[in-house]
Amino acid sequence: MKPELDVNQTDFDPIAYINEPRWQQSRLGLERITELLDRMGRPQDKLKFVHVAGTNGKGSTCSFIAQTLQEAGYKTGLFTSPYIIDFEERIRVDGANIPYEDLRAVTSFVRGHAEAMAEVSGEHPTEFELMTAVAFEHFARSACDIVVCEVGLGGRLDSTNIIEDPEACVICRIGLDHTEFLGDTQAAVAAEKAGIIKQGAVVVSWPQDDEGATDAIAAAAAKYGAEVVVPDLSELVVGGVSPAGVREFAYRGRAYTTHLLGSYQPSNAALAIEVLVQLRRKGWELPDEAIARGIAETVWPGRFEVVKSGDGWPAVVVDGGHNPQGAEVLAESLRDVFPGKRISFVMSVLADKDYPAMIGSVLPLAESFSCVTPPNPRALSAEDLAREIGRIAAESGGSVPAEPFGSFAEALERARDRAGEDGVVCAFGSLYSISEIERALGTLS
Repeated sequence: MKPELDVNQTDFDPIAYINEPRWQQSRLGLERITELLDRMGRPQDKLKFVHVAGTNGKGSTCSFIAQTLQEAGYKTGLFTSPYIIDFEERIRVDGANIPYEDLRAVTSFVRGHAEAMAEVSGEHPTEFELMTAVAFEHFARSACDIVVCEVGLGGRLDSTNIIEDPEACVICRIGLDHTEFLGDTQAAVAAEKAGIIKQGAVVVSWPQDDEGATDAIAAAAAKYGAEVVVPDLSELVVGGVSPAGVREFAYRGRAYTTHLLGSYQPSNAALAIEVLVQLRRKGWELPDEAIARGIAETVWPGRFEVVKSGDGWPAVVVDGGHNPQGAEVLAESLRDVFPGKRISFVMSVLADKDYPAMIGSVLPLAESFSCVTPPNPRALSAEDLAREIGRIAAESGGSVPAEPFGSFAEALERARDRAGEDGVVCAFGSLYSISEIERALGTLS
């Protein structure tokens, strides 16, 4: 008999259980998730998957793909991390967050199996393993036609790599991040990400910056006899942002629009379009019109999102860029959408990120920096960040105001004052900060 807690108990908090500090250490490997899902009846075997790995652009690419599948009439699951505003948004079906009562019921079911497993082996699943199990069980109970699944960390040893027969494997842009787990070269990181490739799946990869990344992905695909499809970015024509607040672009001669305004988003969309074309070749009914609607209707919070403008406010951009590549494309987008403007930055970063490179990317645009400690145990303090900005600015022969603040509300208020009504405020540096930033903005009149 399958162990299952009473799903009607109202005192069980599924979010507190999943976020239990004891489960939060990173322990890569597939042994625990395999045992847990086996005990649960292998819900993943009831599902079709698009599996998406990479360093930058995963969330947006997943969202483009999922929205298009939904537009084409398929019941579509979407599993992403971390969450931006609400915990439940990590697990969605047809764009809707998992209802809290469903989260409680499914997590209760998973907990029963996790605790039985721990009693036998002494090994309790990690936070992300629990999250993966909850997601797959919810998608199976929801009878999803297909699930777009974002890798948590790396690929080869990530718990989502329990997926055995994906419809498509997608490798987004590779960069150096989580090097303590994935290696300190592009080739090493790419080899870990490409560990999601399986026999029979189509493989679609971003045209990598290389340093061995392309060869590592090709080698992984060759092992399974798979061709690697790469979007032809010479066929991508990126337009500006229209008065209606959408970015226009064309890919392979077809016109598209997107609400995601970052200058890099048409490239992510081109990658998603290639995935969708490959799915169509495998038999999924995805007409061109559905693809265009999917790209146009996609929303994805915290990716060059203009969240406030007017009524005495400057334009306020929130961006989840949290590594050097993310900061580079953020700077490109700011130059593109706000040409000639100086930017008042609100910055918060984790201590294990390459924050000197991130500072260097945006420094030429900076009017000022307001620094905040993000809500994460791995946070770099606001004081240390402000000192580092001062040091880097001095080394480049200049200076820029960089002040620490105790809250995002204080930092945003100071940045607003510095920017003036005609300026630009940009809050960036950590995905974990976005919900705090948006809450703080709601408190400021």
